[in-house]
Amino acid sequence: MNMPSPNNNSAIHPGFSNFINEEVLPLHAIEPTKFWQDLEKLVSDLAPINRQLLATRDSMQEQIDHWHLANKDQPINIKAYEAFLREIGYLVEEGDDFQITTENVDVEIADLAGPQLVVPVKNARFALNAANARWGSLYDAFYGTDVIAKTDGLETDKGYNPARGDAVIAKAKAFLDETFPLETGSHQDVSSYMVYYNHLLAFFEDGSQAGLKQPNQLVGVNGQRSEPEAVLLKNNGLHVEIQFDRNGPNGSKDKANINDIVVESALSTIMDCEDSVAAVDAEDKIEVYRNWLGLMQGTLEARFQKGGKTHTRRMNNDRIFTDLHNNEYRLHGRSLLLVRNVGHLMDSDLMRDASGALVPEGIMDAVVTVLIGALDLQRTEGLRNTRTGSIYVVKPKMHGPDEVAFSCKLFSRVEEMLGLAQDTIKIGIMDEERRTTVNLKECIRQAKSRVFFINTGFLDRTGDEIHTSMQAGPFLPKDQIKTQPWIQAYENRNVDIGLRCGLPGKAQIGKGMWAMPDDMAAMMEAKIGHPKAGANTAWVPSPTAATLHALHYHQVNVFDVQDKLKARPQANLTDLLTIPTIPSNMTLSSQVIEREIENNVQGLLGYVVRWVEDGVGCSKVPDINNVGLMEDRATLRISSQHLANWLLHGLCTKEQIDTVMERMAKVVDEQNKDTAGYQPMASNSDSFAFKAAQDLIFKGVVQVNGYTEPLLHAYRVKVKQA
Repeated sequence: MNMPSPNNNSAIHPGFSNFINEEVLPLHAIEPTKFWQDLEKLVSDLAPINRQLLATRDSMQEQIDHWHLANKDQPINIKAYEAFLREIGYLVEEGDDFQITTENVDVEIADLAGPQLVVPVKNARFALNAANARWGSLYDAFYGTDVIAKTDGLETDKGYNPARGDAVIAKAKAFLDETFPLETGSHQDVSSYMVYYNHLLAFFEDGSQAGLKQPNQLVGVNGQRSEPEAVLLKNNGLHVEIQFDRNGPNGSKDKANINDIVVESALSTIMDCEDSVAAVDAEDKIEVYRNWLGLMQGTLEARFQKGGKTHTRRMNNDRIFTDLHNNEYRLHGRSLLLVRNVGHLMDSDLMRDASGALVPEGIMDAVVTVLIGALDLQRTEGLRNTRTGSIYVVKPKMHGPDEVAFSCKLFSRVEEMLGLAQDTIKIGIMDEERRTTVNLKECIRQAKSRVFFINTGFLDRTGDEIHTSMQAGPFLPKDQIKTQPWIQAYENRNVDIGLRCGLPGKAQIGKGMWAMPDDMAAMMEAKIGHPKAGANTAWVPSPTAATLHALHYHQVNVFDVQDKLKARPQANLTDLLTIPTIPSNMTLSSQVIEREIENNVQGLLGYVVRWVEDGVGCSKVPDINNVGLMEDRATLRISSQHLANWLLHGLCTKEQIDTVMERMAKVVDEQNKDTAGYQPMASNSDSFAFKAAQDLIFKGVVQVNGYTEPLLHAYRVKVKQA
């Protein structure tokens, strides 16, 4: 399977060497022999450091386990606990205040606030949908979701519903009234629009007219000013295009001939190589890298069947308008694309080092995704990504400042290897591991010239919370964990430290995913909390959700919120270190325990069966109540760790979990019965997916940091080999 590298000390997978030598390096002025020699030297220098960092994780976890066991059945003394964490180096001393110095950051990161998508780059169609989600139809988003209730004559199950269409238009014009109000009157009553000099004029049926309350919200126009094809408005930095077409399906029925309202939506998209991707071997990784190459070259295509026809999806072009001085007004047609590498944990069969050991996958991701990303830096026209010369790498699952420093060292070596300027590679720090959370300021310090992003994520963060404190006692049910002091301290502290370190104007402060893509009405109620909390981006599960969530950033000026939040006291460390275990005076009923086990097991089986059997790393998985949830490995981590914790502390038995698993396997089989090629678990004692789920629970205590990747990869490889 392997071939020697040019200097015969390492072994490279032949498919990988062919991909690099034949598809990537010819696009660069990099000689192949030098590339492979430099890569081998980089691996030789950095792989041992990578492995030592993982050994440090293990050592710290062992010491924490022993501390909890030594203090078993006693209330945790937070001061003593904090002193212990400092003693072992888990908590580091916090240095003086500082400001990040990140430069050459695109406006989508530095100056704008709006939604962010995360999508598996292994799926070309999903990747293209997300890249093109920079702009979205507000009419489509309202019509197709429950933001307008599908009841009382507004149903969508019998073809186009004119009554619903009218409700959509009314709601969209209400958005215009709220965001771009007229001096007098309502957009609902406008019969025509025109651009007169530098003003948008709205005419009413009685002959009266009105301009915008804020005339400078008009920034562009297409077509004749007296009868425009489109007008471009701007609020809080975000654009909204009103499209006119008297012959269009909507415009022909609208008194003002508005055919659609198009909203700037997903400002950025994380093209994910990690938690939403099932890539377990060289074959999978090459597919991931090839799609990333297509995105950076603007050549990626996806063909699919819809309505009995074959469609081809490509990346959208830029959007071009005329500004009020008759100059070109060009807007980026696609999300700014970021790439999430894997963490430090896993190794890859893309390459073996001189000793025969597999190379850390995170090192390979850094080299290859940046090698490909650097192609975009050469482009001066066409489908460009960055306009500032930066490559944005989101780095997940780092544990504390030393691991952030290692990632920066890795990026520096990659820059040197590829002839890129220092700090070309920007780093996104995922604040999803406990040791990073409690040392966040010092993590940012290590990356102060590169950091472009910090964010929070409840699922991974809770999974690590459980595993780190596995021996401390049984954890509360998941819904109750969300209400405990540590989680609010975690969310607030991320924002507080980000603001104090000078991220506004240079980097994003992000919030996590809305997991229910079919429940947009609830999202619109809840997710406005993210910009109100000072986050200038937050994750959404679909392009439609991005269009809807974008409305929140018109309602809330995030940068004004951030200015006000700078004055509040920083969330305290004591709350952050308070472990959400079940209090000694609290007893869970057998019904509550059974329901929690069922919920965890059903979700776990529903996700694992697709990952292991089909290689699907992210999908909409029905929960126990048949509510579709967008799930990736983070969901699996919290569920498996929660069950492992309860089993360890005797809240349930292995026999009880086995019984529930058998019962829930039938539920999951029923939910997937119409899926082509689905392999049932309940009637198949040899099901690799069912065995993987069992191992994730029953071996959860000994899984490194509670990560699910080692077991998932092992079982997925078995399926591929079979």
